[in-house]
Amino acid sequence: MLSNFLKLQQIQQAIVMVSEKLKSMNNLADIRDEYTKNSLERKDLNDSPFEQFHKWMNEAIESQCLHPNAMSLATADNEGMPDVRIVLLKDASVKGFTFFTNYQSQKGNELAENNKACLNFFWGELERQVRISGSIEKINKQLSDEYFQSRPRESQIGAIVSPQSQVIAENFLTNKYNELKNTYENQPIPRPEHWGGYILNPHKIEFWQGRTSRLHDRFVYTKQADAWKIDRLAP
Repeated sequence: MLSNFLKLQQIQQAIVMVSEKLKSMNNLADIRDEYTKNSLERKDLNDSPFEQFHKWMNEAIESQCLHPNAMSLATADNEGMPDVRIVLLKDASVKGFTFFTNYQSQKGNELAENNKACLNFFWGELERQVRISGSIEKINKQLSDEYFQSRPRESQIGAIVSPQSQVIAENFLTNKYNELKNTYENQPIPRPEHWGGYILNPHKIEFWQGRTSRLHDRFVYTKQADAWKIDRLAP
């Protein structure tokens, strides 16, 4: 009898948990967070958006934000249909923001048609966001070669075997991976021509800091000739 009673209690507890989860899913509009960690004033900003970005990136790393270099990359095809996905930032300098990918992927094809794109970083732990708009071009082959050779061999093989964004059979990747792993055993793996780096040259960079009552701080740097204009935007 006691055993049956305990089982009944466990079932009831499980029903309550499922009910609470379903309730929360049906009330997404009621999910709210109050941003209280910081504020941003004009006097806090560096005159260079690149220096300001490095400052915030370093703070995101030091604060152990989850995947601090993860960024959304938004592109659009020549008909204006948008697409977005997460990629990893691998370098940031006054020249621009660099990432690596398959040139024959959907994003690669879209960038070949329309080289205008936008990056977005969100560091929830710091209640911060950075939006970067500009034009994208491929980096030179030597830099792509150097980065490719710095990657783990497993990642190198993965870049070769994946026909990114294409429909594949169930075991295609595993079979191809094992085949190339044996092919390149004990020898360097060359970078495939269809894989390499892109760099986004920005014309606008926005820094967003969450604040209470949705009175968020937003500052946008807009490129004008060889200088950057800084404006505060309404949240």
